[in-house]
Amino acid sequence: MKKLTFVSLACLIFAVSCEEKKKSDSTKKMDIKAPTADKIAKNLEMHGDVRDDSYYWLNDRENAEVIDYLERENDYYDKMTAHTKDFQADLFEEMKSRIKEDDASVPYFYNGYYYITRFETGKDYPIYSRKKGSLDADEEIMFNVNEMAEGHPYYNLNGINVSPDNKWVAFGVDTVSRRKYTIHLKNLVSGEISEENIPLTTGGSTWANDSKTLFYTKKDEQTLRSSQIYRHIKGTDAAEDKLIFTEEDETFGTYVYKTKSEKFLVIGSYSTLTSEFQILDANEPTGDFKIFQPRTRGLEYNIAHFGSDFYVVTNLNNATNFKLMKTPDTKTTMDNWVEVIPHREDVYLEDIDIFKDYLVVSERENGLNKIHIQRWDGTEEYYLPFESETYTASPTQNIEFDTKILRYAYNSLGTPASVIDFNMETREKEVKKQAEVLGGKFDTANYEEKRVWATAADGTLIPVSMIYKKGMKMDGSNPVLQYGYGSYGATIDPYFSSVRLSMLDRGFIFAIAHVRGGQYLGRQWYENGKLLTKKNTFTDFIDVSKYLIAEGYTSPEHLYAQGGSAGGLLMGAVVNMAPELYNGVIAAVPFVDVVTTMLDDSIPLTTGEYDEWGNPNEKEYYDYMKSYSPYDNVRAQNYPNMFVTTGLHDSQVQYWEPAKWVAKLRELKTDDHILLMNTNMEAGHGGASGRFEGLKEVAKNYAFLLDLEGITE
Repeated sequence: MKKLTFVSLACLIFAVSCEEKKKSDSTKKMDIKAPTADKIAKNLEMHGDVRDDSYYWLNDRENAEVIDYLERENDYYDKMTAHTKDFQADLFEEMKSRIKEDDASVPYFYNGYYYITRFETGKDYPIYSRKKGSLDADEEIMFNVNEMAEGHPYYNLNGINVSPDNKWVAFGVDTVSRRKYTIHLKNLVSGEISEENIPLTTGGSTWANDSKTLFYTKKDEQTLRSSQIYRHIKGTDAAEDKLIFTEEDETFGTYVYKTKSEKFLVIGSYSTLTSEFQILDANEPTGDFKIFQPRTRGLEYNIAHFGSDFYVVTNLNNATNFKLMKTPDTKTTMDNWVEVIPHREDVYLEDIDIFKDYLVVSERENGLNKIHIQRWDGTEEYYLPFESETYTASPTQNIEFDTKILRYAYNSLGTPASVIDFNMETREKEVKKQAEVLGGKFDTANYEEKRVWATAADGTLIPVSMIYKKGMKMDGSNPVLQYGYGSYGATIDPYFSSVRLSMLDRGFIFAIAHVRGGQYLGRQWYENGKLLTKKNTFTDFIDVSKYLIAEGYTSPEHLYAQGGSAGGLLMGAVVNMAPELYNGVIAAVPFVDVVTTMLDDSIPLTTGEYDEWGNPNEKEYYDYMKSYSPYDNVRAQNYPNMFVTTGLHDSQVQYWEPAKWVAKLRELKTDDHILLMNTNMEAGHGGASGRFEGLKEVAKNYAFLLDLEGITE
């Protein structure tokens, strides 16, 4: 047997003392009594099936006892994490120190003005400004959101929309975080904000070409469904606004915009599987909108105008990955559509951008973004070259029509975001800006990016994007943070985060599991992770975890999982199905009470999501949902350490879902692992509104994970 050297002995003593410290800290934590929620008998019956929901009473934010329970959970969180408060503060300052506080966006030119968004040192909110004709012109500040947000715990300004004559701007404001925006109008000549305001909207709007007629979307007061389009005349009372369109189908939402050609106003109606548009000459805002192509269940299409034609991205005739067609703007029904780019089994057509001389097509092949450029006259076509497997690239602010410059954004897991102007004629590119990572310590060469493929139980290969510090040994001892989402066809592309460096530099591996339910590998990838195949999303994530363990990247003692919203549903499902794989889990604003929520059509989003989850009023979907719904499947077993977050005013996932879930977990779980819930009593689904306040929430998450790893600085 080898003798212990002084160094190894010292290491052993240090390790033992750390272990004893962990035990000591754990003992201290056990002395803090966890809150419990009262159980009030409540039986919910459907299809002859009875579910016991003893925490149903938490579904009442006006009940003082509900607020008391949430505050007791917050107090418990504060006490249980008191030993990490200094560390949280250090993490916050560390993350903040990497951010260029006096930053500004790359200016973009539109209708005679350069528009700029900038931040000032120490300020939470942006300043929106413009310069007439030249970047050397005087700055006109449209909005200093820092001043506007004073006195508001939460403040969100969106939907900035300047009139064609450049004299007025419409904008939406939400001060509660329920996504109920009030539209205001500001005179850009005098700087005065008009007394007229329009409540209960999405915040977005569009001007007709006369610069006095404004179209906007109103929400349903209870469900918050975007259900009506109104026409407002500048200078009049909103009570006099004319209702233009009501979306009667409760599974649809609606919105309004203007084509890039500025020739047409467009009303869109959308559901998960079906779309419909109506068009109106933007010079005739009092006219009647005309149906573009009547809705047909399962027919999805999107439209862009160019010249005398509309270009249509559609799944017509089983084009699962979509194809491009065109039709005269005077004959728009699908019997007039002519194919431009055919359907391809291995290429997903995501979007198009139209310019005077060029058509730009955003595609996805084998999970990777591709940008295809072709001249309208057919004289040339090519792809922009990208070499990495862990990048994200997409066209960005391309508002100008008569230009040869394509602006696109590029970043990867290890490369900060860049804004690039590409000359489509000369093929020259200019990096207009790359995000700075301050502090002088970051070097992309210090990190390794890679894409690997895990094999699911059914043989399907699941892609995984990863980043970690170079030189790490894959001996099972590394902490891994595995992230996932997997719903609505939303793809979590590999993206750079300076904030994430606080984990990578402390030895964590970060991995994105591109599970079914997103569209990383095309539309079929989404179809195979929704409705009656939803469980593929959960088993894919679990199989990625098993792969990471088997390949030596980590072990169950060092594997952590994170997801938010529908990704929180993913977290809830995997901890029920495979809790032994994870040491810790973060579930942010998690959608975990699936059956009860989808049976309540008064809750925002419910009816519009039947095509995503199924309608539980039908027994087949009810049974399937119940079989995976995290809240309904909590049982007496060991669970990982868990941190759950929510917002009292959340309109997308109501606070009571995670509250009920945590209460039930406290009742049934058989372990002594940490279970924490933190409710932001002043915010909703997106958390805090300020850029630095948001970092404090990230610091809480990171401190939770690092503390579990015994990393305290």
